Amino acid sequence: MRVLLVDDDADLCTMQAEYLATEGFDADAVFDGEAGVHAALTGSYAAVVLDVMMPRLGGIDALRQIRAQSQVPVIMLTAKGDGIDRIVGLELGADDYIPKPCMPRELVARLRAILRRTQGSDSHTPQHAGPLSLFPEYRRAEWNGVPLELTNSEFQLLEILVSAGGRVLTKNELCERGLGRPHTRYDRSVDVHMSNLRQKLGNYPDGRSPIQTVRGVGYRLAND
Repeated sequence: MRVLLVDDDADLCTMQAEYLATEGFDADAVFDGEAGVHAALTGSYAAVVLDVMMPRLGGIDALRQIRAQSQVPVIMLTAKGDGIDRIVGLELGADDYIPKPCMPRELVARLRAILRRTQGSDSHTPQHAGPLSLFPEYRRAEWNGVPLELTNSEFQLLEILVSAGGRVLTKNELCERGLGRPHTRYDRSVDVHMSNLRQKLGNYPDGRSPIQTVRGVGYRLAND
């Protein structure tokens, strides 16, 4: 499994690549955002690990350029405690984030979780909820027959909501099943992904969003 590391810290990339190799990954590294965008768009990598702070082209702008042409899974590396970079990255389509410095073991766990979600579905049965249709085999979604441009994490969360059949799902359920990790007190990842999904889905004719917030609990999908 090939992984692209994009970080201007060459020593860190070397350490991560060596650890990833022991876990069965083949990791390549580039050291600035422009090179990262070019490599990510070759289609040669199963996932990209992208640092926020880099020369020439920062990680946020690099992510924006990648997402304009590709839905390859992207994990952002953000400065510890920098919630703004995390939220902006998620809003632009990052699948997950890890605060730096991070343990190589955590990076491997996050990569495996994302790859299980994006490559592990063997369902051939379309799922429907009102005007929403999901095709898990192809990781494709449509709203009133119009294709939706979803990130892998957005598709995964939407699939979980559809499968729940209108039941309310807690943020912890969504985080564990959709993002592959427990929900923590100040983690807004699920909220940001849900906000993105609302914008992409639009509203029912009566103005309601198909994704409903249940205050203090979580989210549900309205099927009508």
